[in-house]
Amino acid sequence: MKISNIDELKQKAIEVRKGIIEAVYRGKSGHPGGSLSVADILTVLYFNQMNIDEKNPKWEDRDRLILSKGHCSPALYSCLANRGFFDAQKLKTFRNIDSNLQGHPDINKVPGVDMTSGSLGQGLSVANGMAIAGKMNNKDYRVYCVVGDGEIEEGQIWEAAMTSNKYKLDNLCLIVDNNNLQIDGTIEEVMSSYPIDEKFKSFGFQIINVDGHNIQEIIDAFEVAKNVKGKPTCIIAKTIKGKGISFMENQVGWHGKAPNDDEYKIAMEELGGVN
Repeated sequence: MKISNIDELKQKAIEVRKGIIEAVYRGKSGHPGGSLSVADILTVLYFNQMNIDEKNPKWEDRDRLILSKGHCSPALYSCLANRGFFDAQKLKTFRNIDSNLQGHPDINKVPGVDMTSGSLGQGLSVANGMAIAGKMNNKDYRVYCVVGDGEIEEGQIWEAAMTSNKYKLDNLCLIVDNNNLQIDGTIEEVMSSYPIDEKFKSFGFQIINVDGHNIQEIIDAFEVAKNVKGKPTCIIAKTIKGKGISFMENQVGWHGKAPNDDEYKIAMEELGGVN
């Protein structure tokens, strides 16, 4: 199921955002800010770019997606539900004790999840392993790894980046969700990783800078990445934390809290109402 029409992809991103708000509201906890900032990127991956089969989640030749910033699972769950990996009504069980949709995605419990994530900084290492395995087995699948700009303050990311370059993993695409906010402030205030593009370039990555909310730019970036040979690609997506919900946008306080009843209604109205 590939969607090529830009307007249809924009509408799908709205549905993904609705799922994020629904999940976090029902769970009474979660991380809406970073989930909303990465929603357009994941929408393009799941509905335009990735070679996957919702009826066969463990298909050996599928493209892989590692959500290294695993606390933003509502965005991943909403994409998987909208793609048909499981019933979208399950989003209402987010973080319930008996639900498989916990705060961090679990590869053993959620169809379509390619890595159990949550401990920050580890996703690129696993993505490297998948990409290396693909080359060793002569597979043509691609591996996508989404990290947060706050997450890349962690040292394992840079060790992994050296590995990506050493093994010339041109089947690997790293995406940095650069929303400039983390749990307790701006990136500059906490531990600046800027200039992000120059850092990854110095580690041997092909760099692509995009507006992380411009669907066409995101598609074009992934298409360019597919044609890069002999090195990994890093797409740095400039995004807005809380994108799509007026009172959440660029507000660090929405990193990790759920909307109350009134906020939920306003958010859903801004997204066009509940289906």
